[in-house]
Amino acid sequence: MIIWWKWRWGKVLSENNLTVPKATSGDALHATVRAGLSAIPFAGGAAVELFQAVVQPPIEKRRQKWMSEVGDRLLELEAKGLKLEDLQNNEQFISVVMHASQAVIRTHQEAKLKALRNAVINVAIGQAPDETLQHLLLNFVDSFTEQHLRILKLFQNPKPPPNISMGGLSTVLEHNIPELRQHRELYIQLWKDLYSRGLVNTEGLNATMSGNGLEAKRTTELGDSLLRFIE
Repeated sequence: MIIWWKWRWGKVLSENNLTVPKATSGDALHATVRAGLSAIPFAGGAAVELFQAVVQPPIEKRRQKWMSEVGDRLLELEAKGLKLEDLQNNEQFISVVMHASQAVIRTHQEAKLKALRNAVINVAIGQAPDETLQHLLLNFVDSFTEQHLRILKLFQNPKPPPNISMGGLSTVLEHNIPELRQHRELYIQLWKDLYSRGLVNTEGLNATMSGNGLEAKRTTELGDSLLRFIE
């Protein structure tokens, strides 16, 4: 279902401007859990009210913040020549907005929110891959953590520690993302996630290589496509 996009302070776009979907997976989750709580004997009604008081406001806050930020950016682009009425009839753009909006409800991580916002804007201005690849890349952003995205970006242009002649890619990772040094099992799993999805071209982080090898680009064409889409 498509509704008028609500801008900051409750302003509604006119009939000639952009329309976007309102329903999100957050709404579906809220409705499903509320229905389940309602079925609980005796305590059901109170449980529903508690759920609404605790969960519903943050969900709505995320949605409103998302719409405001994307809306502000689109208005900036309109001032530079973007025709918002064209977006209203752009099914590809509407589908991306729907997909990204659902993902926004499921995260608080600023890096992911920025990535989703950039993806929407890139589609709006016609700087995005074909629809199949867009769907795939948005799924990556939705399922990844911000650390996945940081690692992927790092190994597009790796910066090894100074004066190192040999080592493993793990050395490069720990040098550039020091908070992961004490979480080796975690970052190995993050790397496996990237490799299994075809975003990096090296299976492991531990093989010893020369300094030149440590500086070599490790992202694949698909990995580069993801980074372009969200930047």
